[in-house]
Amino acid sequence: MTTPKALEPEFEFNTIPEEVLTHISQIFTATLFKIGENPVSLQSLVELLVLFMAILVIARFFTNFLKESLLVRLGIDEGNREAIAVIIGYLIVALGVIVAIQSIGFNLASFAVVAGGLGVGIGFGIQDLTTNFVSGLTLLLDRPVKVGDFVELEGLMGIVKKISIRSTIIQTNDDSSVIVPNSKMISNKIVNWSYENSLLCLRVPVEVAENSNPLLVTETLLNIAYAEAGVLYEPTPKVLFVEFGDDSFKFELLVWTDRPTEREVIKSSLNFAIEYNFRHQKIEFPFNDREIYLQNPEVLVSMFNKKETAIDIPNSYSENEQKPPLFAEKLKKPSSLSCLLREVEYFENLTDLELRQLIEVGYRKRLRSQEYLFHENDPGDAFYMILSGSVEVFVEAINKHLNNLGSGQFFGELSLMLGIPRTASVRALEETILFAINKEGFQKVLTERPDLSEQIIKEIVKHKEELSERQQLLREMELVEAAEEEESPVEWVRKRLKNLFSV
Repeated sequence: MTTPKALEPEFEFNTIPEEVLTHISQIFTATLFKIGENPVSLQSLVELLVLFMAILVIARFFTNFLKESLLVRLGIDEGNREAIAVIIGYLIVALGVIVAIQSIGFNLASFAVVAGGLGVGIGFGIQDLTTNFVSGLTLLLDRPVKVGDFVELEGLMGIVKKISIRSTIIQTNDDSSVIVPNSKMISNKIVNWSYENSLLCLRVPVEVAENSNPLLVTETLLNIAYAEAGVLYEPTPKVLFVEFGDDSFKFELLVWTDRPTEREVIKSSLNFAIEYNFRHQKIEFPFNDREIYLQNPEVLVSMFNKKETAIDIPNSYSENEQKPPLFAEKLKKPSSLSCLLREVEYFENLTDLELRQLIEVGYRKRLRSQEYLFHENDPGDAFYMILSGSVEVFVEAINKHLNNLGSGQFFGELSLMLGIPRTASVRALEETILFAINKEGFQKVLTERPDLSEQIIKEIVKHKEELSERQQLLREMELVEAAEEEESPVEWVRKRLKNLFSV
């Protein structure tokens, strides 16, 4: 015989008394307080909170889509992408807040009156926040600083990574992030190294002994600059003779780099190279003399004059014979650029100052193996000297080899000076470094040294046979006027230089 189970009451949600639901509904809809004529309930607050969260999610999603996808496809740079995306994000949030407030039945007109009254009091409490917000908008709209710029602020240097509503984040060279209030970015003096371009100019001061040769110092510093991997070939490095110091000459090496975060590393590398190369070139750094004043110098003199204290020290070297160095140099030093330029007949009579100008206006050009420098019939707009490596000169149209040129040899001078197209092609046989002077640099030298053009003319007209060949080439290309054909070689060369370089 089975015992019947006791009846257990079952709880069902649908059996909640209607009075309880009505009571809960009254709690949510009951007016908590009023803003103007608009009642505020718990339900309206929850609805407003959910809407605000949805607006923030939508604004962030759309901002990221603009920065990482749409604006990238349009080819807009990083700084402008950040500014556009952030401003549009602010607009979405502002419009969304207005729509959300209206959607829950708030009258914005009456709300504005109340908000205006509260704003005066609240404004004093959040004055700094408001200032930073307005400053952030100024940075985004006026864009004196944008994301990706390399800036310097009160000794702090780094790249701007983000401009937010309150602050700007700067990543320093040691990869630390510094948060700077936007108001400081606006009110303080800031150096923006990337304002017009992304290149950074480095200044390296150099002081040498007063017996140093300025030409050798200039050439050595330029060679060091071009050998540094972080230094750009364009703009070309420059050497400034700053001033005459006390028993010294003060120079300054100017170089440009597109690696602003490696600024200190590049300067350190240049300093190491300057010390090493100056030591090998026998360029001395100045040293501070120390003067010693003796109150009774006659006592010291009498001590040295006493014959009985004199000690003869044997010396295996005569007075005129110099003791050999501990380590003799085994390798012959390569010729300097100034010596190589003097071997060019057009420049052999130049002074050190004129040679220095040629070296300064020139630049280095690096060629990979089998890379072409120029092709035949290209404009003759530069003169080249091989510093290292070798090149092949050949006629490309008929594949005819003419010559191989190596270190110390030069070519292209007549094409540059007379404006004649290239008669052959040149390509590198190996990794090659060239010293080059283009038309703009040569014109600068001739403008500052008008007498140099006459020296060049005298040397050019000595090569009558080659000059005739060039004239014939120009006739065939119809680049010579009929009046020029009747002129003497001297007058023809002078006229060509004057037309090309305005001298």
